[in-house]
Amino acid sequence: MNPDTGVESLVRGLHPVAQAAALGLATFVQEDIPTISAALLAAAGKLPCLVGWAGCFLGIWIGDLLLYLVARHGGRTALEWRWVRRFVPPSAVERSERWFAVQGTWLLVTSRLVPGTRLPTYLAAGFLRLPFLRFAAVTGLAVMAWTSAWFALAHGGGAALLSATEPAPGRAWLWGALLVALVGAARWAPKLLATDHRRRIAAAVGRWRRWEFWPAWLFYFPVGLRYAQLALRHRSVTLPTAANPGIVAGGLVGESKFATLRDLMATSPEFTAPAWLLSGTSAERTESLQRLLESGQVRFPLILKPDLGQRGLGVKLIRDPESARHYLAYTPAAVVVQRYVPGPLEAGLFYYRFPDEPTGHLFALTEKVFPMLTGDGVHTVEELVWRDPRARFVAERYLARLEARRNEVLPAGAALRLVEAGNHAQGCIFRDGAHLSTPALAARVDEISRKLPGFFIGRYDVRFESEADLRAGRGFQILELNGAGAEATAIYDARNSLTTAYRTLFRQWELVFAIGAANRSRGVQPLPPRELVRHWQNARRLFASYPPAD
Repeated sequence: MNPDTGVESLVRGLHPVAQAAALGLATFVQEDIPTISAALLAAAGKLPCLVGWAGCFLGIWIGDLLLYLVARHGGRTALEWRWVRRFVPPSAVERSERWFAVQGTWLLVTSRLVPGTRLPTYLAAGFLRLPFLRFAAVTGLAVMAWTSAWFALAHGGGAALLSATEPAPGRAWLWGALLVALVGAARWAPKLLATDHRRRIAAAVGRWRRWEFWPAWLFYFPVGLRYAQLALRHRSVTLPTAANPGIVAGGLVGESKFATLRDLMATSPEFTAPAWLLSGTSAERTESLQRLLESGQVRFPLILKPDLGQRGLGVKLIRDPESARHYLAYTPAAVVVQRYVPGPLEAGLFYYRFPDEPTGHLFALTEKVFPMLTGDGVHTVEELVWRDPRARFVAERYLARLEARRNEVLPAGAALRLVEAGNHAQGCIFRDGAHLSTPALAARVDEISRKLPGFFIGRYDVRFESEADLRAGRGFQILELNGAGAEATAIYDARNSLTTAYRTLFRQWELVFAIGAANRSRGVQPLPPRELVRHWQNARRLFASYPPAD
């Protein structure tokens, strides 16, 4: 495709407006060749760049709009014909319209990138009455990005592209390979857009539309900036490590779960799920667990979890000796064995108290919901996960956990719990549980907290049988206590706005720094930065050895 012929001869000698119009009309026949040729001509100085870009952009976009309008009006007219209605019942069209209203945007965007899919997608958008303004906006932005990308590429490497397009016998294989690739893309595009692949693509796009599923580096970037601001204000990067003098590093990183559970069992045994520490070699830990089982102090099912952990890493529900042996052989880390508390309900209670206050406060309460799959006797576990409106966003995590059951077809009505650890990172659903917060519960949590030496801020994870019991401040069992590094996890309620979530997190870190400063004024010294880094490096090394969580 040499730009000295074809497209160049079409626009040579014309007024700029006529040049743009000619390019636009050319895109009605074929979009890519006129666009790439115009970009190369503009890069070579043979066509005004703005004229070429505008002609291609408007031509492609107007063509897209015409396809939409033809399908919207012509398709609806055909739908009124009796013989068409026999094959396309109105109920099926209505279902398709509802589906396209939800999925239409990402289909329009992806069709711009997948050859052979634009025509059927745009016709479907018109026939299924996707709102015109929405169609025009999405396709307009997509065409703008597409056209701009070609012109930018030609501007940056126009000479190389021009050279590459010169006919040469030695390059015949290259053009042959390109032709095969284009044919293959067109051939496989429908399969790539089949139902299962559409669900995967929709899940990937949907994760970016729902901030609770954003990558940690993106979501926590503003929190990191707020942390840095607070560190400057208080003149200490590690001041949070002084927030809880009774916990290693204040509970920011590197703390022992068993150490806090041991203190809780000593001070509030009636509210704490009993736990024991297993350390040493795999054989030594297995032997220690066997002694606990034989003494009747614990029995299956039970919980095994790393003594040093975060975000539910390595937490597993163990149902038999073989699973326990496998777990203990998997990781060299010290492990906590804990009695299983079935609940079935779980909550996170975020508490704080300043050192000079007589009573503390419940800052936030998280209601945890454990997602379930319900079998239909037809679809496999993997298919059910991808079909679930929410589970698909964390499908990889669920399916890694359920690897052995991926292809199992659940009987109709059978339920399968997707996660055992009450942690958002593991796929648990979090909701704002403010309706469960009462003065009685706050008083009970404060009573438990004031018995713990050196504890002022953090989150209790508890299980309980009924909401009435929790509201009354009774009947719950503490699974673990997390210190300064814990979150007020109610922010992850999908009903919350991103602004609300950041407002809560910023306030939480203000409290952590302020309590750390209050303890520092009382003689508590924050950890040196080097020591905090050492704790973090040790934690990262251990995290890599943990088995997948339940």
